Amino acid sequence: MSTRTRNRFVLLLIAALFSSGIATAYAGVISTQEYITAIDRDATIARIDAVLAREEVRGELERLGVDPMAANERIAAMTDQELQTLASNLENLPAGGDLLGIVGIVFIVLLILELVGVIDIFKKI
Repeated sequence: MSTRTRNRFVLLLIAALFSSGIATAYAGVISTQEYITAIDRDATIARIDAVLAREEVRGELERLGVDPMAANERIAAMTDQELQTLASNLENLPAGGDLLGIVGIVFIVLLILELVGVIDIFKKI
């Protein structure tokens, strides 16, 4: 290799070395609270996604005209407080409706009809 070619090659390497320093990455330290908040947000979104992935929920959303992908995009755009509120509401809602209340009402109606004499469900001995 000639001296001239070697000098050009060295100059090219030096230029490449200095130009690579332009695109430096800066890392910062985050607090523990910021880290926990990021983890909590991911966990909350996962809980909401698990509810929305159920077949009956997805069917109801589609029946109401809501695209599941649009719902996922809206969830991703929510603030942490909105996500916590939504997750709390989803966890507190009964899974199949208020079944115990329905059974109680049916029992009371049957009891009243029995006492009035309209039906004879509870056999008297």
